[in-house]
Amino acid sequence: MVTATLREGQSGLPSPRSTRSFWHRDLSYVLLGRRSTPDLPVTADVVVVGSGITGAFAARELVAGGRSVLMLEAREACWGATGRNGGHCQPMIYASKPHIARFELATFRFLEEIATKFNVPCDWKRVGGVHALPTDELVHLVAKRIASLDKHHGDLKNTAALFTEPDDLAALRVPNARGAVLQPYAAKCWPYKFVAWILETLVAQQSTEVFNLQTTTPVTHLQRADGSDSWVVHTPRGQVVAKSVLLATNAYTSHLLPRMTGLIVPVRGQVSALEPPDGSVALAHSHVWLAQESDDYLVQRDDPLEMIVVGGERWSVPGGGEGIWKDDEIDEEVAVRLRRSLRPALKLRPEGEKEEEELRARYQWTGIMGYSADGHPFVGAVPEELGGGTGLWLCAGYTGHGMPVAARCAVAVSEMMLGRQGEAGSVEVPEEFLLSVERAERAKGRELAKSTFEELRMGLEELVEMDG
Repeated sequence: MVTATLREGQSGLPSPRSTRSFWHRDLSYVLLGRRSTPDLPVTADVVVVGSGITGAFAARELVAGGRSVLMLEAREACWGATGRNGGHCQPMIYASKPHIARFELATFRFLEEIATKFNVPCDWKRVGGVHALPTDELVHLVAKRIASLDKHHGDLKNTAALFTEPDDLAALRVPNARGAVLQPYAAKCWPYKFVAWILETLVAQQSTEVFNLQTTTPVTHLQRADGSDSWVVHTPRGQVVAKSVLLATNAYTSHLLPRMTGLIVPVRGQVSALEPPDGSVALAHSHVWLAQESDDYLVQRDDPLEMIVVGGERWSVPGGGEGIWKDDEIDEEVAVRLRRSLRPALKLRPEGEKEEEELRARYQWTGIMGYSADGHPFVGAVPEELGGGTGLWLCAGYTGHGMPVAARCAVAVSEMMLGRQGEAGSVEVPEEFLLSVERAERAKGRELAKSTFEELRMGLEELVEMDG
């Protein structure tokens, strides 16, 4: 890779070396170093680029639909954002348009059903999510929004509750907040293990002619095959000619589709696994807390150490990680802020006991998110105007909110590839998610959301106005 040839804002390939994620401490030895065949096949039915949650669920759906899949991964399986996130899955129901809230809620239920039906060893546990609100303005907007949901959208009733009384806020462990939302549809899980189970199942149940996983095989270039609708997929290990290619590449999309530069922007986030202080009481819920400068989120593990996995604080340093596509180092300033972030936000020790100023980090790592210019994923066929054409598909750009949407976006794009879009029982993504030239033109040049606080405030204002 010659980074000098990259356009301004274009992503490079994933870093060969990366920071060590907490979720990668217990690896799948079925997948580690996996190359289903010693050499790359010369041809393929479908090539899926990327092995995170999108690639895994797409491969699962495509194989079930009768297609054979060659999956190419630049590093080890599930080594990108899915293997580096905060370990929770939570739809933003009260802060989304109703049809998007329904899509996210259905995705949550879809994942939960798989995890429970098949006993997936990914530590899935529904815990409910607490969102601490720092201002009276936000409390007022949230109250109006939840009232509207309860009144006008019966299927979304009771999916979010607002608390403002001091005793309730203390019980939710956020005594310093002006208010707090509790959403029952929120779970904590081990995302890497969820994806590993999907891929391990495909490896175990399918022949290498049907599912072939090739790790440490980065795709460096895509090329239309002369005189056909096929694609030539270039890698350092050789070329593959494929009838169809699905890019499940999220933050790294613009490396293979330069015309998506600025439409899907790499953004580096940072996460830490912290030891709870002695004498603390385990948190019952996952948490998100908002501030003018940054926004943080956490889950507390049920492991013997009760590790607290907390991410955020990226806007506490200049640039906020925007445009960074390497996850090979941490930002020391962000690391310090994460270790100190819980004291002003949450009550970990019993009432009256002093909180620790700073917690000890067992793991500190970074991951690269794919931020969409208009805040929605890009799902569908890639038009020629964006560097695509017949047979090239994209499912990426989750803006740090992939767990409640990516799996069913992957199912939806797979159904499009199988020609099943619109059939009874098929997954329909929100219209805002569909990839088109017109949408790309509208999104060009937009400034990325600077913080969840500001995004939430502006989004709620718009929703309340729409509700009337």
